[in-house]
Amino acid sequence: MVKYIGSKRALLPWITGVVEQINAINPLRDAVDLFSGSARVGHALKKLGLFVTSNDLHTYALVLAQTLVQADRVQYPPERIQPMLERLLRLRGKTGWFTRTYCQESRFIQPHNGTRIEAIRARIEPEAAGDEILRAILLFSLIIAADKVDSTTGIQMAYLKRWAPRSYGELRLEYPPLLPGQGTALQADALEVASGLQADLFYLDPPYNQHSYLGNYHLWETLVRWDNPQTYGVARKRTEVQSRKSPFNSRREARGAMEKLLGSLQAKHLVMSFNNEGFFSTKEIESMLKEWGYVVRMSQTHRRYVGARIGIYNPQGQKVGRVSHTENQEYLFVATHCKKVYQVLRSRGMRRLAS
Repeated sequence: MVKYIGSKRALLPWITGVVEQINAINPLRDAVDLFSGSARVGHALKKLGLFVTSNDLHTYALVLAQTLVQADRVQYPPERIQPMLERLLRLRGKTGWFTRTYCQESRFIQPHNGTRIEAIRARIEPEAAGDEILRAILLFSLIIAADKVDSTTGIQMAYLKRWAPRSYGELRLEYPPLLPGQGTALQADALEVASGLQADLFYLDPPYNQHSYLGNYHLWETLVRWDNPQTYGVARKRTEVQSRKSPFNSRREARGAMEKLLGSLQAKHLVMSFNNEGFFSTKEIESMLKEWGYVVRMSQTHRRYVGARIGIYNPQGQKVGRVSHTENQEYLFVATHCKKVYQVLRSRGMRRLAS
């Protein structure tokens, strides 16, 4: 799947293990992933047999969730999708605004792959013929293919001074890891949509700090929207990155936004991811969650994304500054109305908090 800062790929066994423990005690039917991002967690929850509703504000995240959560493998099997992918791969490359902006004026993708991406993207709407989920599946495959030949450290705030070895590879379109069954993908502001959703379990992975996911993944947003946007800076970010901000990216506004969100949720259980780079301390999060009843906190050490471990460089390729740390402390909070769930989690060595 796509490289994604904040992705819970390495933490999925931990998260799904906790959800399975809850399910064993107090059976779950459905779940909401309110800040779905890469949709990895929603995909994993669907794999557990839950009906999942995934939501995110960004258009590229909607496409990821439509593919990994909403699409039903039975309706979109490999034998139906693979011939389409093969037809798209046979298209001759095309040089246009995408190649100029992201392969020549900036260096996110090598031109030999950029022209192919451009030709494929232009053909996806006709190929999908009005089927929104099929369109998402084809776009997902293209995003993953482009991600595998890009020249970044995992975020699109910048690109590498020298082409990454993987960028020389040839673009390949592959069938996505679709699951059988139903799900729903939404594109909305979490603060606006949360009160209208109801599920046995909510999973929250909100933005932790000032860094915008739109800025980090502006290229995928453009690839999906295909709108030839106005851009700025060396990285050719969409100009809306400068103005489209979430209150969760503001130290001044984040506390109020979180309290408003938690007060609007209708669920039996809440599982929330956070880490020690966020605006809130663990005590602040515990204080906000205690209205839910019983609260348990878990933690583990996790390596930071590769760009943070490499260090900071100026446009001339010279290393500047020092890396402050290469690991994070990742937290998982469980808030539940079910005393038995709390007791079981606590009995397995997990810290008891105020209730």
